[in-house]
Amino acid sequence: MKKGFYWIISAQFLSSLADNSLLIVAIALLQEISAPAWATPMLKFTFVVSYVLLAAFVAAFADSRPKGKVMFITNMIKITGLLLMLFGSHPLLAYGVVGLGAAAYSPAKYGILTELLPPEKLVVANSWIEGTTVVSIILGMGLGGVLIKPEIAEVISHYMPGKTFAQSALWVVLIFYATAAVCNLFIPDTGARYPKVNWRIGAMLKEFGYSVKTLWHDKLGQISLAVTTLFWGAGATLQFIVLEWAKESLGLPLSESSWLLAVFAIGITIGAVSAGALIPLKKSLKVLGLGILMGISCAALSFYHKGLVGNMDVFGVPLYLIIACLCLIGIGALAGFFVVPMNALLQHRGHVRLTAGHSIAVQNFNENIGILVMLGVYAVLIKLQLSTQAIMVIFGGFVACTIGLVMLWHKINMRERDWTVLIGEEKQRH
Repeated sequence: MKKGFYWIISAQFLSSLADNSLLIVAIALLQEISAPAWATPMLKFTFVVSYVLLAAFVAAFADSRPKGKVMFITNMIKITGLLLMLFGSHPLLAYGVVGLGAAAYSPAKYGILTELLPPEKLVVANSWIEGTTVVSIILGMGLGGVLIKPEIAEVISHYMPGKTFAQSALWVVLIFYATAAVCNLFIPDTGARYPKVNWRIGAMLKEFGYSVKTLWHDKLGQISLAVTTLFWGAGATLQFIVLEWAKESLGLPLSESSWLLAVFAIGITIGAVSAGALIPLKKSLKVLGLGILMGISCAALSFYHKGLVGNMDVFGVPLYLIIACLCLIGIGALAGFFVVPMNALLQHRGHVRLTAGHSIAVQNFNENIGILVMLGVYAVLIKLQLSTQAIMVIFGGFVACTIGLVMLWHKINMRERDWTVLIGEEKQRH
């Protein structure tokens, strides 16, 4: 790999680590100001909304100047959001500014790989990007939990100014963002230049609308797009559901329950790696049934609580916590094994029907709409004062039933056209 590639990986790891740590610290800030319970999932809502509103424009911005500069600029936007939070702005507003930077950062980090590396290196490069991202999520969630532990936060507050423990913790997160920005400065200019962007909003929206319509009208694209949209919406919501479940059923504070999200991410990694090794593209839709099992498992998990096991320990670790971790790893593995083939199929159909850049933009647009909708529904359910157990049952049942409908939809599609024809279909462009 070229030297510049490792600067990209380092910047991505540090920036993603800071994003995930900041989420946990921001939740703690909401708790410190006694914000209503529905405000917690709204953190992710304000973060993601930029991905939807700017979907038609961020790719053009990423191509308008060297990618390293784009990544530096967008990382500085993230830092601006953190500083707003640090100096008293409402966490929902400040985290939304961080999301604005993240939305513009995404196409640059993937786009530079094709500029810097030859085609035969791209699979390896993407595996590095995805692998470091998963590790950064796991460590970031854990780091956020450590930073808000009272004994750690008290030490930090002696060295970092802040009105509260959570505000003091923000300085540590800022260090990671700043280090990522320094790494951005070392990313080389690949020399790639693109035709001058037509910044007319009407033209950009028209092109983007065509791409969305094309992929949704593709018989396999629509199935994989529906599934990944549901999956990412469900996954984002499940983060907050797990935190509430851990508090109510396991008696864990936020500083400890955040580690359960890291455990869940480990399960996703196990499932994703297994799917990559075992499921070829032509059999990708065979895994749809696992989505139903995942939904049922989420609903079943709502009935588990520490009282079912008692105070037994295994090598000093509470047995109820070990069982909870194993359950989350299992659900995560189902999720990873289920979604990776769907992602591969969607990327294939996007490549066949559109360009790679347009297909990623459409995928991000739809998946983030799914996140916004499901987070919004979750916030409404909290506002209605439903119990966490009831919400988990509704959530799991919805996922299972929706996947069942998608399977029926695919069955109807396959009566009309043959799978092998669809897989081999030539690229169609307007």
